[in-house]
Amino acid sequence: MSDDVQTRAGFVAVVGAPNAGKSTFVNKAVGTKVSIVSPKVQTTRTRVLGIAIEGNAQIVFMDTPGIFEPRRRLDRAMVASAWGSAQDADIIMLMVDTVKGICDDTKRILKGLEKRKAERPKSPAPVLLLNKVDKVDKGRLLEIAAKLAETGLFEDTFMISALNGDGLADVLAYLGERMQIGPWLFPEDQITDMPARLLAAEITREKLYFHLRQELPYATTVETETWENFDDGSIKIEQVIFVERDSQKSIVLGKGGSMIKEIGAQSRKELQQILDTKVHLFLFVKVRDSWGEDPERFSHWGLDYNA
Repeated sequence: MSDDVQTRAGFVAVVGAPNAGKSTFVNKAVGTKVSIVSPKVQTTRTRVLGIAIEGNAQIVFMDTPGIFEPRRRLDRAMVASAWGSAQDADIIMLMVDTVKGICDDTKRILKGLEKRKAERPKSPAPVLLLNKVDKVDKGRLLEIAAKLAETGLFEDTFMISALNGDGLADVLAYLGERMQIGPWLFPEDQITDMPARLLAAEITREKLYFHLRQELPYATTVETETWENFDDGSIKIEQVIFVERDSQKSIVLGKGGSMIKEIGAQSRKELQQILDTKVHLFLFVKVRDSWGEDPERFSHWGLDYNA
């Protein structure tokens, strides 16, 4: 960016119920994957930054964990992370899945936004993103929009499809004009603040979510243990998939190692695309029954163990 151009920058927190499409939206806005996605709820565990450029503005999106009624310590930390990101943002965007409508989790978020408005009346009003509008009829869409407008919480409303990008250009143009005047917060070519080792672990965790049934994905986590760069540009990555019980280990491995081989192949393929080099990926499965209660894991994810 030329020194004589007036630049803008700011943080935008994207909040919403689990599986509303927040990560899909941020990835589409950035133009590449910075946050993993899956059909299962609560895939995003911590705040992920995705950095987009719109004209002279740098928009730093904060993809947040879905906000829901927490049951476990990890759940509470995830929800606290989402609200913490919202408090730190210049603009909050509430994403609503119009297929599900105004669900209980969304109602919970609306109450939180009302509380924020009462406590910080001079803060900019949130922006409403109605997502998956290509999957609902116009009458239902307008009904949802009208009910949310009645809250008086939102400065503007956008109707989008995060998956195919419909309406995205209007959202980016809107945000670009509303960023604070000032220098960019990150280098022009940076798209996230997530370390490569952590992103690699997240990619593998995404594949686990796609392949493992029912609740098992929530009993797993992935850590990158070693990362070695070779002279030919290729990378050797060793990762450990932690599960809570021996019975889960056999499911992750699959018959004759078939499941772990398929997960590894898909993760390796995507990592090679993202890193633009040959990747040698090795996966191991270990049992750690208390990983979801380990303060070190929470610190690794940037979560507050005592939330």
